[in-house]
Amino acid sequence: MNRLKNYFIPLIGGVFILSLSSCTSPPTVESDNANLPTPATTNTPLPNQLDSTPAPVESQTPVASQPDSIPATPTPVQQQKPVTSQPFTTGAKTTTAQAQNTISLNIYQADSQCQTLVPEKIAVPAGSSVDAAVGKVLEKASSGDFDLAGYRVNVNSQSGVATVDLRLAPNAQRQFLSLSTCEQFALFGSLRKTLVDNAQLKIKDVRFTEQGQDLEL
Repeated sequence: MNRLKNYFIPLIGGVFILSLSSCTSPPTVESDNANLPTPATTNTPLPNQLDSTPAPVESQTPVASQPDSIPATPTPVQQQKPVTSQPFTTGAKTTTAQAQNTISLNIYQADSQCQTLVPEKIAVPAGSSVDAAVGKVLEKASSGDFDLAGYRVNVNSQSGVATVDLRLAPNAQRQFLSLSTCEQFALFGSLRKTLVDNAQLKIKDVRFTEQGQDLEL
């Protein structure tokens, strides 16, 4: 019995010592770690959390407007040479007021056989009916070698005689006296009948001159 006591007493004492040693624990890792400096935490921003500074908008330079295309220069239309020239008058020139006040006249032209004069009714300005009538007749009188440069008409209101003064072009190859009978009939016969047969003109007779000199036909 004493032998068992001697065995258990040391055993119990050892267990008691072990229990005491277990109660006194060594410094924990946490206490050691608590003394260590805490590392700074760096928050890395996500892509969508980056500084949303608006990107500069590129200014658009306005495109300079193209200049209008230069219109092509129109080709000048060659004007037909008037029958008359200064100081002669022309029946082709009319004003707007005259064009609105016109009268009808018969303009006579020789037929192809030079046998008769054929009338053609036209409208001419009332204010310059005599000049216009003479101009219409002379439009068809000029030819390649017989070219009229101008004319002038004077009417004596008392006697009713119209004087038609004609002028040849400087480069005309033929003269009035060199005209054939048919050509004289087509020129002078047409002028005479046109001026005399239109009662509105109040002309009784016609005489022809070349730069003031009587033409002997």
